[in-house]
Amino acid sequence: MRIKKSIVAGGLLLVAAAGCSQAQSGAYRTLLRTLLSHSVPEISVSEAAANTSRYLFLDAREAREYEVSHIAQARWVGYETFDLTRLKDVDKNTPIVVYCSVGYRSEKVAEQLLAAGFTKVWNLYGGIFEWVNAGNPVYNAAGPTEEVHAYDRTWGVWLRRGKKVYGK
Repeated sequence: MRIKKSIVAGGLLLVAAAGCSQAQSGAYRTLLRTLLSHSVPEISVSEAAANTSRYLFLDAREAREYEVSHIAQARWVGYETFDLTRLKDVDKNTPIVVYCSVGYRSEKVAEQLLAAGFTKVWNLYGGIFEWVNAGNPVYNAAGPTEEVHAYDRTWGVWLRRGKKVYGK
């Protein structure tokens, strides 16, 4: 799967580099259509941001990514080490939005939540990159920040706003 993601990202990087921000946005949408299986309900950044208090946000990135920045009040659950016991205190009817960098890891975590009986689960379409690109705030332990963990330089091309951080 890692090879498929690299090939798709690399090919779309060429498309993005060739044009203006509109072309890049179109390339990002193409990447997401290709990368995601769309196996769980998706929620747009604008819809999720319109009423953040309605949702429990779950961050499906690695801990080091979460520590750089995350959506306000988001709970870290991870991806590689994801375990349902991290949500043992959450009612299965709680509206949950799961996110990661672009939506792939969060989609896989959302699938597990739905299989475990959670009833109101959405994948944040475009992930935290789209959240920040749309001008929404992110936070770290000290408060608001411009920093966003951009995963790596291949994926970081999709983050157009904020200060990209690699390898923390």
